[in-house]
Amino acid sequence: MARENIRATVLGFAAAIVVFAVLFYFAGVDELIDRVTMADPAYLVAILAITLVWLIAWGASLKTVLGVLGVDISAVRSFLIFTGATFSNNITPFGQAGGEPVTALLISRSADTEYETGLAAIASVDTLNFVPSITIALIGAGYYATEVTLGRNLEIALVAVVGLAVGVPAAVYVAWKRRYDLEHRLIGVLTPVIRTVSRYVPRMSVPTNDGIERRINGFFRSIERVGRNPRGLAVALGLSGVGWFCQMVALWVAFHAIGAPIAFSIALFVVPIGAIAGVTPLPGGAGGIEWTLAILVAAASPAVSFDVATAGVVVFRGFIYWVPVVLGGLVMSTESARGWRS
Repeated sequence: MARENIRATVLGFAAAIVVFAVLFYFAGVDELIDRVTMADPAYLVAILAITLVWLIAWGASLKTVLGVLGVDISAVRSFLIFTGATFSNNITPFGQAGGEPVTALLISRSADTEYETGLAAIASVDTLNFVPSITIALIGAGYYATEVTLGRNLEIALVAVVGLAVGVPAAVYVAWKRRYDLEHRLIGVLTPVIRTVSRYVPRMSVPTNDGIERRINGFFRSIERVGRNPRGLAVALGLSGVGWFCQMVALWVAFHAIGAPIAFSIALFVVPIGAIAGVTPLPGGAGGIEWTLAILVAAASPAVSFDVATAGVVVFRGFIYWVPVVLGGLVMSTESARGWRS
C-alpha cells in the first residue's frame, strides 16, 4: 500500500512538472524569471507574514472543531497539526481528498484521540472552508461586474461559482438529512473492503464487523456533534473567512511585488476559483491552480498580460504552496521520529 502511494505521488509530481513546463513555455521562461527575480523584497516579506497568518487562522479553526469534539489542544499544537495537514494535501493527488486520511492519522496520534474523530475534524474543517470562499468569491465577482464588462472566461468562471454556491450546500443538506441512511450504506460497502485490505497489510489485524461499524458510527456521531454546535460553527467559519481573506491579500500583494498591481476585487474571486483546480490528480493542484489563476487574472485585468499574470501567480503560489510544505514536512518528520507520540 505504501509503495502504491509513493508511486501515485511520484506520477503526480511528474505530471505537475509537465503542466508547469507548458505554462512556462507559453508565458516565456526568460521574461518570467526576470519578473520573479526582480520582485520587491519588502512585499515578499509581507506575503510570508500573510501566509503564516492564514495558517494560524485555519489552525485555530481546526482547534475549534476539535474542541467541539472534546479534544483539547493548544493553539501552537493546532497550528503545527494544520501545517502537517496542508503538507499532506500538497503532496498527494486530489488535494484534500487525497491528504485527509493521512491528516486524520496525524490528528489522532498527535492529539491522542481516535482516528475517526480526527477524520471527522478535518472533514468538518474542509467543508466549513468552502462556505466563506464561495461567499467572498460571489461578493468579489459582483463588485467587479459593476466596474467592467465580464469576458467569456470570467462569465464561465462566475457561472461555475454560482453553481457551486447552490449545488454544494444543497448536496450537503441532503446528505445531512439522510445521514443515517448514508451511514448504514457506508457500513455495508466499506466493511468487506476494509476486512479484505487488512488481510494483506503487514502487522494489521483483521477488524471485526462490529469494530468497523463502531468506528463508522463514531465518525458520523462526531460530524453530528459539530453540526449541532452553532457557536463552534460560527467561530470556525469566521476563522476560515480570515484565512481566505489572507490568501486573497497575498495574491494582491504578489502583483504589487512584481510592479503590476491588480484590483483587489479580482483577487477576491479568482483565489477561490483557483482553489477548485486543486481537486485534480496533481499534488495539491500544483500546475492546475497556477494555470487557472493566470488565465483568470489576465482575463480580468486588460493591463496585465498572460506572462505578467503568470509571474504574479508564481510569486503568490511560491509562498502559499511551499511555506506549508516546508513547515508541514518538518512537523511530519518530527512526529514520525517520535513515533507519533504527542
